[in-house]
Amino acid sequence: MTSETSIASAPASSAQIQACRYPRVLSIAGSDSGGGAGIQADLKTIAAHGCYGMTAITALTAQNTQGVRAVHPVPVAHLIQEIDAVAEDIGVDAVKTGMLATPDVVHAVVAAIRRHAWTQVVVDPVMVATSGDLLMAEETVSVMVETLFPCATLITPNLDEAECLLGQRITQVEQLLPAAQRLIGLGARAVLLKGGHLPGNEVVDLLLTADGEHLHLACPRVASVNVHGTGCTLSAAIACELALGLPLPQAVRAARSYILQAIEAGASVKTGRGHGPLNHGFSPLPMRRLGI
Repeated sequence: MTSETSIASAPASSAQIQACRYPRVLSIAGSDSGGGAGIQADLKTIAAHGCYGMTAITALTAQNTQGVRAVHPVPVAHLIQEIDAVAEDIGVDAVKTGMLATPDVVHAVVAAIRRHAWTQVVVDPVMVATSGDLLMAEETVSVMVETLFPCATLITPNLDEAECLLGQRITQVEQLLPAAQRLIGLGARAVLLKGGHLPGNEVVDLLLTADGEHLHLACPRVASVNVHGTGCTLSAAIACELALGLPLPQAVRAARSYILQAIEAGASVKTGRGHGPLNHGFSPLPMRRLGI
């Protein structure tokens, strides 16, 4: 028997097992059968950050790089079981939410946040897929704003979602701050308003907190049609950084750097005939460990 085998076979002591744990991130979102967005993108992102990913699937979608063909909601009672099963056993350091299609689903998620006293919650208010397909019933929007936004550490709307929430067009960078201020006025504690849909060679996002602190984040635009799942990926990356203990501004900066590199790394790759995925695994980290 080699020494390598001996080490691998040696049982860990109780003290070693209890001395550390993985950073735990729960994604409450829809499943993307094409693998580019939703739960699938979240798990790839969480793994790339060296965190331990868990899921509570809200809906099953039949989709690919060209669009969404069908959506099958998961029964709310089962969703609650999914959430409680992992929370009560494994535990959760940070949560991200994605596709929450009905008011009942939103209420169930809000109740879970309160029940488990989660303090790091990133809400991606998924309303429209990259292909333009609607993923949220209109009556769900007001419920999400009234009940989920106040529970969130951060909301991460893109311009389409912000326009839906505010009932106004956002067509230039100068409108980002007043729009973000209005989103804060809806009850959010912090908002990352993503300006990627604005024209120009530069992408500008705006982070604003309820106390008025704001941060403009600008970078050159990466030319790519492979942008399916960018919103899911960014919100999952932010949740990872929060789970690892970074303050919100630093978590947003780190996550934004990750997604820009993931877009660039996947820009030249052909996947399907529509909007392909990012390269989530361009530089994966080993599983990290936190003290207990």
